[in-house]
Amino acid sequence: MIKQKKALINPLLKLAFLSVLAMLWNSCSSDDDGDDEIGNWVDRSIFDGTPRSGAFAFTIGNKGYMGTGYDGDDRLTDVWSYDMEGNFWSQLASFPGTPRSSAVAFTINGNGYVGLGYDGDDELGDFYRFNVGSNSWDSIAPFGGSARRGSVAFNSDTNGYVGTGFDGDNDRKDFWRYNPSTDSWTELVGFGGNKRRDATTFTIGNIVYLGTGETNGQNQTDFWAFDLDSESWTPLLDLDDDDDYNIIRSNAVGFSMEGKGYFATGDTGFGGTSVDVWEYDPSTDLWDQKTSYEGTSREGAVAFYTSSRAFIALGRSGTLYLDDNHEFFPNEEEDEDD
Repeated sequence: MIKQKKALINPLLKLAFLSVLAMLWNSCSSDDDGDDEIGNWVDRSIFDGTPRSGAFAFTIGNKGYMGTGYDGDDRLTDVWSYDMEGNFWSQLASFPGTPRSSAVAFTINGNGYVGLGYDGDDELGDFYRFNVGSNSWDSIAPFGGSARRGSVAFNSDTNGYVGTGFDGDNDRKDFWRYNPSTDSWTELVGFGGNKRRDATTFTIGNIVYLGTGETNGQNQTDFWAFDLDSESWTPLLDLDDDDDYNIIRSNAVGFSMEGKGYFATGDTGFGGTSVDVWEYDPSTDLWDQKTSYEGTSREGAVAFYTSSRAFIALGRSGTLYLDDNHEFFPNEEEDEDD
């Protein structure tokens, strides 16, 4: 009888022991998953206008500005602002140039500058200045390089910079500086990266970081820093340097806040789009994955951001054109209910 009881008890003890181990494993796995879910997205006011992708975007003060783009049928000229504090959209004076998508924008001294793009037939090289105070547009000197679309643009306190893109025949890697005092463009030298279109940038302090994009159907992996003071380029670790990275994409958005940079959403190749978000630490030249974008996976979105706030809106997922808008809090835990 004693042996029979032992034979019955031992399997029960073993089962209980395995159950405890399973509970501990699930708990640890849950904690690990929680560690990965840092970053929270909050729904904000849906865009009032037509859903679209490929719009230009820039930020001045606490307002994001966007306009033009493609809605699946037409290229557009309407322009809007998003008030970050009030959480509402307002329509502004329409863009005066040809309706287009894939334009670029930068800001200098409280004014927005918009140009280049694609009208459905041809690449464009014209440029315009938007005066925020008077809600009016003026034409400025056309771009110094070849007409193109899918370029990148950024600015210092005094100058604008435009480069890369596709000119209808060739992907480009040239960069140009715009001087608003002389209304003139000057070509720069020194960028050693690959040709590309639909790349992404963000700025931290006086350094601009450039990466992603594609050429000849291949997404690019190189990553570069541009010093706005010296106007010199420095190569950084490639975006595929770590096996844990999945940053390679085109037509994504870039933004910075609180001393970190971010790449988010985009075209991952072969028609796939992404919601993942990557945070860059300039002190280590390394990336960390954050909570994925809360909306539908997309490419061709826009980002508005200040030193402490960031929003992603609009874009395209396949043939679906989007009008949603979400704010990102990079250091908060994910809350799916907001």
